[in-house]
Amino acid sequence: MIVVEKKQELKEYLAAERQQGKHIGLVPTMGALHQGHLSLVKRCVEENEVCVVSVFVNPTQFNDKHDLETYPRTLEADCALLEKAGCTYVFAPSVEEMYPEPDTRQFCLGPVAEVMEGPRRPGHFNGVAQVVSKLFYIVEPDRAYFGEKDFQQIAVVREMVRQLRIPVEIVACPIQREADGLALSSRNVRLTPAQRQEAPLIARTLKESVALVKEKSVEEVKRFVCDTLNANPVMEVEYFEIVDGHTMQPIADWKDTDYPVGCITVYCGEVRLIDNIKY
Repeated sequence: MIVVEKKQELKEYLAAERQQGKHIGLVPTMGALHQGHLSLVKRCVEENEVCVVSVFVNPTQFNDKHDLETYPRTLEADCALLEKAGCTYVFAPSVEEMYPEPDTRQFCLGPVAEVMEGPRRPGHFNGVAQVVSKLFYIVEPDRAYFGEKDFQQIAVVREMVRQLRIPVEIVACPIQREADGLALSSRNVRLTPAQRQEAPLIARTLKESVALVKEKSVEEVKRFVCDTLNANPVMEVEYFEIVDGHTMQPIADWKDTDYPVGCITVYCGEVRLIDNIKY
């Protein structure tokens, strides 16, 4: 495994790989890797001769300075995990390497970016589009792998790829969970022991809500999920929307889509946790 910090150096390595007819897969990450990330790497290694994993905490997608400062950075541990997982190249650039000058591009990502995370994290998806498009231009992957925990983000990346006509296949991979159901996240390490004990209630409640679909309306299911979680003293639901899984637009009736997905964001203490479930 080779760790690369410079764009030009990585491009040269990958040009040589491409000349040998090898397929290149990319897993974009912000580091602090866990088994969720490693499941993406495993899939990438299985489906491509070359696996590139980027480890870069992207400042342009944080609308909260405190969140950016406290985001865990564990490059050495990450590289040890990636080597074991069969990664070919780790791309770990500095902020200056990725942004030699400010990226002033403004993306019009349309309706998929205007709901849920969109209004609550102004500029977040624009920052995601900036960094992911830069990575695609540097790596020129055949396939790129994203986890379904960030369900709306995948829709945003697909839209960005469509607009920029980037020839890459976006591969969505299932959420990985702890044994007690909590969705794996780099933020989980910030939970206190007491909060960590309560956090699996999010996944449990979503799972329970699936059984209500046959007899309850969309509104009633939403109310059940929010009331159950808000009754827990360490939790506060920021939003819970049931949306069309293709368009990300909220639905009013189960008949409105053949792909209903419940997307939730919950504060567990100060830690913002996201999850989703398919109905």
